[in-house]
Order: sequence, then structure tokens, then C-alpha cells
Amino acid sequence: MNIHIQWKNRDKSMEFPQGTTLIAMAGELDRDLKKAALLGKVNGKVTELNEPVMEDGEVEIFTFEDEEGRDAYRHTCSHIMAQAALRLYPGTKLAIGPSIEDGFYYDFDPEKPFDPEAMEAISAEMGRIIKENIPLERFTMGREDALKFFRDKGETYKVELIGDLDEDAEISFYRQGDFTDLCAGPHVPSTGYIKAYKLMSLAGAYWRGSERNKMLQRIYATAFFSKQELQEHLDRIEEAKKRDHRKLGQELKLFTIKDEGPGFPFFYPKGMILRNELMAYWREVHRAWGYDEVSTPVILNRELWERSGHWFNYKDNMYTTVIDEEDYAIKPMNCPGSLLIYNSELHSYRDFPLRWGEMGLVHRHELSGALHGLMRVRCFTQDDAHLYMLPSQITEEVAGVVRLIDSIYKMFGFDYRLELSTMPEQHLGDEETWRMAEATLEDTLKSLGAEYAINPGDGAFYGPKIDFHLKDSLGRTWQCGTIQLDFQMPERFDLTYVGEDGQKHRPVMVHRTAYGSLERFIAILTEHFAAAFPTWLAPVQVKILPITDRQHKYADFLARELKAEGFRVEADLRSEKIGFKIREAQNERAPYMLVVGDKEQDMGAVALRIRGKGDKGTVNFLAFKRKLKEEVAGRSLELMEMDRDGK
Repeated sequence: MNIHIQWKNRDKSMEFPQGTTLIAMAGELDRDLKKAALLGKVNGKVTELNEPVMEDGEVEIFTFEDEEGRDAYRHTCSHIMAQAALRLYPGTKLAIGPSIEDGFYYDFDPEKPFDPEAMEAISAEMGRIIKENIPLERFTMGREDALKFFRDKGETYKVELIGDLDEDAEISFYRQGDFTDLCAGPHVPSTGYIKAYKLMSLAGAYWRGSERNKMLQRIYATAFFSKQELQEHLDRIEEAKKRDHRKLGQELKLFTIKDEGPGFPFFYPKGMILRNELMAYWREVHRAWGYDEVSTPVILNRELWERSGHWFNYKDNMYTTVIDEEDYAIKPMNCPGSLLIYNSELHSYRDFPLRWGEMGLVHRHELSGALHGLMRVRCFTQDDAHLYMLPSQITEEVAGVVRLIDSIYKMFGFDYRLELSTMPEQHLGDEETWRMAEATLEDTLKSLGAEYAINPGDGAFYGPKIDFHLKDSLGRTWQCGTIQLDFQMPERFDLTYVGEDGQKHRPVMVHRTAYGSLERFIAILTEHFAAAFPTWLAPVQVKILPITDRQHKYADFLARELKAEGFRVEADLRSEKIGFKIREAQNERAPYMLVVGDKEQDMGAVALRIRGKGDKGTVNFLAFKRKLKEEVAGRSLELMEMDRDGK
């Protein structure tokens, strides 16, 4: 008996004998596809390549280019790593080993802690397991049999995981030779599918993420479909290390984190220039888009946070205190304060839309192990805005926010992708309101012709959201901007306005950020530009480098002239050789260096050096100043081109 198969994303259908496996089908369709195939989908259900297909339907094949294929490939590699660890260190207990972005990990509880030598041994054993080309076989057990299976092996972590499952659950396992693991799958057919892998690092990880549990050892690793792809990934990691904002922030005296305040950033004067320039740009953009700026208190009482729902849904991440025998909390978000401002006066339908922006300092408790430079901190400045509108204005206002955020990201040269995040398991309000809010956001994105992905269950607890994921110069993505549509807070805070009918009605609220967190955005910019910021952002825009003491007076004159125009200038008057001064200025990432000797002084000119472009020879100082003014005013990402004639 034959079955009829329609290939998804290809205008082609084929007949196969019933029971043909996906890998065999792929070979009939395209030999190259068979070589690249890792996983499939039949009639919308993820299916492993060796599984026989028994009915007509639509078939899709996933390769390493697809997220589904990458996850199965790397998850299989995590099983290989666990198998290797058990072969070499039999007393080791296993926890979990998922695929993650750019790789995978496995958490172990070894009898003797792993060290770098153990990692090398495990890596070598993985290579042997891959060469053995061991098939991965799926099978199931009932809950009691599964518990007994792992109790007999002394695998206490697996026993705990099974204990959390339903009484009547059928539990799946994967066997590869002498190794069996608890796993829902899916996987590639055999260990021989793995082409290139590398163990990256060893770290501590609490079992199930709780500080109350035992600290396990986590081996992070990665895997790619070719050695070339793996090497390119490793090269990107090395480049990322050079660009690490923590390293550059300290070297260039931009920002730092001190032991006296873990997770609480300190900004040096040059770092404050970055902050202030970004804030000035933010204010300029928001004025142009019709926003007014507000400010709300950092500490507010418990009753407010109970009303907002934060006390019950977010309390573990909040810092609390007692004032006059009353509970207070340091704000983790700005929105409740904005709601209080709204309720401080009566509103008419004619007032809408209201657009209020706030650069608000918020505090959130993060576990110490999660802290990471400016990327993950315990206090940060959120470039919030809250918009209040009529229901009829939602589409227009959300579309306007998308365009505003788009204009900001284009200013910095960022590409981005959009995700629509839907109702989470823990949420406020009824499902009908949520579905209506989700549909409204989706319709708005469609009206803009925007491409987007659905991120199920990742909305805020009070509403669905659109997230902006920036792509930096190394191809990494960062979630920054967000637009959250909220019908819950206006209800909980009893927000009203007087409509055309003279009756009270409920407005709709939108929460949104563009930078997301000012601190995190600075970290992203630092790594994106490798601290070689565009001139308008650069803490020092021009370095003046006199060759000898005889030019100090002229260097001072040039510095005063530039500072009078508002430029950030430093004159290096140290008694050092000019080569040393140039190297220092290059290390500081100054966009422009003006070298001045006797000739330049006599001519009233400068010898111009441009970051990344080298020596441009002697140019007219007034022409340089004019072009610098144009570049900074236009917030250009590119440094000027200039010849001796000032063109």
C-alpha cells in the first residue's frame, strides 16, 4: 500500500510505500537533502528520521539551518557527552542536558570534581562514541518502572524529575549502546551524525536553579554541522572576548562594578558622557513624536504594589523596606507611578492619546550567579513610556511606537527581528481579553507589513507584547525594545475618562521601551562598536597631539576653538614621543587625532589622522572643524572623508 506525501515549501508530491522512513523519503527527493537531514515533521508533528510514515500527509525535513534540526543535533551531542562522562567516571550522577542557543550543556554530580583534564578526557571519549556510530533508540516505561530503573542506578536527580510527572504518565527514554537517559527527544538517528563539537567551559549550577539545592558541575559545549562552521563560531567568540564591555569599560574608564555593590554599576566621567548623549537623543526623539516627560518616586508603599499585582507576582525580585512601620518596595518597574499620575486628575476623551516618557531608575533582585557586567544588573535606568488611549486608537498608537523604535535602531545601524509574545501561564485577567489584545497587536504588525515570529506564553503577566531583538556586528541578538498592550492595569487602578456620551469609560494602556535598559544598551553599543563609537557618542571626539613643547600653545588654542563649538577635546601635553601619543590615542578609540608640529603651527593647519583610516596629511583646521560639526549634528555612523583641500 502506498501513501501520498506532499513536501512542505516545495511544489512537489510523491508516492511511497507505507512505512517508508523520513530519511529514505528525503533521499528520494534530494540526495543532498538526505545528507543534511536531521529531523522531520509529518502533518505538523515532529518526527525522527528513522520513524516510518504510515499515512498520507505533509512532510518537512529539518537541517542544521533550522532551529528544530539544530536543537535535535545538539541535544544528541549532550547525550554523547553524558555517556562519555559515565564511561570515564562511573560514579557520576546525571541531572539535565538540554540544547541552548549556540550549544548545549549537561549538569553532573561527580564523585570527584571535574577539572580541565577531565574535560579533555570527556571530549576525547565523545570522539570515540561518535566514531562508533551508535543508534539512538526511543522506548517508554510506566512511571513506577521508570522510578525503579533510575533508583537501581542511584540516579537521584532523574528520580526526582520523574516524581514530578503525572501518575499515569508514559515516560520516554533514549538508549545508545550502554547508555540510557530520561528524555522526551527528539534526536538524530545515531551518534555518527555529529560532525564537529567542542567543550567550552566548566561552571557551577544549582540543581533546578535554586540556591537551596546542591551545586552541580555544568559543562558547556557547542556543536556544528561542519568543522568550518565550528571554527567560524570559535573565531566569533574570540572576537567577542576582545569586545567584552566589562573589559573595555574598565580599560577606557567608562564604567565598572565594585565588590561593595555587586550588580550596581558605577559610571566614570567618560561613561556619563555616553549616558547623557543617549538620554539627550532619546529626549529629542520623544519630543518630536509628541511625548511629555514625567518622573515618579523610587520607593512606594505596599498597597500600591498589591494593587498593581507586583507584590504577588514579582515580589521575589523586589527589594522591600519598612518606613514608619509600613511596608514599602523599591520600584522594579515605573508603570504604577505613571498610573498614579494619570489618576491625579480627571480626563476627557479629547485628551487622548497621552504619551508620557520616563527615564526611571528601577531595582530588581537578581541572583548573584546571573549578574553580568551591565547586561544583567540589579539597578538600571529604564527608558519607559506609558501611553493612554481610546480603544479606537490602539492600532494607530502601537504602529507609531513601532516606527519610533525603528527610527532609533536605524540611528545606530541595528537590524532587528520582531516577536509577538502571548499569554503566560501566570497572568492577570480573563483569557478572552488576552486573545483580543494579542489579535490587536498581530493585526497592527500585519498592517505595517512587518515580519514577526510568535513566542507562545512569554507575555508580561498583565498583557501580550511585541519584543525587538537587535542583531549586533557579531551576529548576536539582544532583546531590547518592547511594546506591551495592557487592559489589566487600567482596570486594577480604576482609570477612567469621560467619553463623548458624558459617561465614564476605561482607557487602554501601552507600556514600551526602546533602549530597554540604558545600562544594557550601553553594553551592547560598546561590544557592537568595540568601543569605537561614532563621533557624536565618543567620550573624546578629538585628541590634539603636539610633537614638541613648542606646539603646546598652539595645541591649547586648537582645543579652545573646538571646545567653544561644543566638541569633546583632549590635548596630550605630556613630554612623550609622538609615536607613543598616537598609539595611546588609538587605544582610546578617539575618532580624530590632530598632530601638530612646527609646520602645522606656521600654516595654521593640522596633520589629520582618522580612526581606522590612518594619516590623511595636512588639512585646513577651519575646514576640519566645519566637517566635524556637520558629522556630529547629523549623528553620522561614518567618520568623515577629507583631503588636503578640506573636501
